[in-house]
Amino acid sequence: MKFVDEYRDPSLARALTRRILATATQKWRIMEICGGQTHTLIRNGIDELLYDAIDPIHGPGCPVCVTPLEKIDRALAIAEKPGVIFTTFGDMMRVPGSRGDLLQAKARGADVRMVYSPVDAIKIAEKNPDKEVVFFAVGFETTAPANAMSAWLARKKNLHNFSLIVSHVCVPPAVCAILEDPENVIQGFIAPGHVCTVMGYEEYEDLAQRYRVPFVVTGFEPIDLLEGVLLLVQLLEQGRPEVLNQYARSVRREGNLEAKRIMYEVFEVCDMSWRGIGLIPKSGLRPKAEYAAYDAEKKFSVGDLKTEESSICIAGAVLQGKRKPNECPAFGRECTPETPLGAPMVSTEGACSAYYAFRRFQEASHAS
Repeated sequence: MKFVDEYRDPSLARALTRRILATATQKWRIMEICGGQTHTLIRNGIDELLYDAIDPIHGPGCPVCVTPLEKIDRALAIAEKPGVIFTTFGDMMRVPGSRGDLLQAKARGADVRMVYSPVDAIKIAEKNPDKEVVFFAVGFETTAPANAMSAWLARKKNLHNFSLIVSHVCVPPAVCAILEDPENVIQGFIAPGHVCTVMGYEEYEDLAQRYRVPFVVTGFEPIDLLEGVLLLVQLLEQGRPEVLNQYARSVRREGNLEAKRIMYEVFEVCDMSWRGIGLIPKSGLRPKAEYAAYDAEKKFSVGDLKTEESSICIAGAVLQGKRKPNECPAFGRECTPETPLGAPMVSTEGACSAYYAFRRFQEASHAS
């Protein structure tokens, strides 16, 4: 298939691999931020092919994985209220809270429905005026514009029975937190292509200069990642803290201006807790005051609900790139896709699910 197969060309992949190995004079520690990129690296064995050139460190770029435990518990509390139709994407249905997940709430009688778009939730609200319809708005900047549009549309339609529980997080503040960690070892970043499609990469130019580290924006196919790694290794070898855009077919420096406009019309920046990581200042989005009527946490008075995370799950260390999934003592034992302790084992973008799917019998090289 044109425009797909060309990014999976084996001969081109071999040529890029040889160039990377020939270019690297040391083993560079790089972080791919996005979970989709993690799965491409692991599924295609790219990290193993490039073992002598790079040490890939998996970042917090899985929005489902970093959704705070308390947000899941607040969603459960709302979903189980009488008269509520709770809507969400499929990947959120099995993310564990402190007392189960949304599928289990559905089994207990809650009206939980999987949708494919926030607009689907709007349609459900229009068809059920006697019910409160809530949509779980989760994601990075990638999905924020579409979710913002749903609140904007509900306001335009004068729908009073629709609201959002918002758990949107922003990538650059998380990168700052990683780089400012005293234990940080990361030398360069593969920047998230989908996020940059919306936001552009101007923010990453500021980060590159402030922290003296290079970034390369890439796509999600094997050739995308190999080209991105080659560009990043070249920048590292030359000591150039710059930003390059491998994903030029989708990403512009300024991003999608219209998408950003609607996002910031509905949402404002706020401090946000990341699951397993903790509070990161100015790393989240919440509804503005003029959209407070569409804020489900306020509407249902669940904003004060607090919870504690599992003591044996090391998802936080995995999300920060401090540990690999198979270094967790619970990996593949107490924690599996069928019995997940943490969100990275549930999500299709989670590093733990990638390791389980493609390396479940491999022993960690640095397991404690």
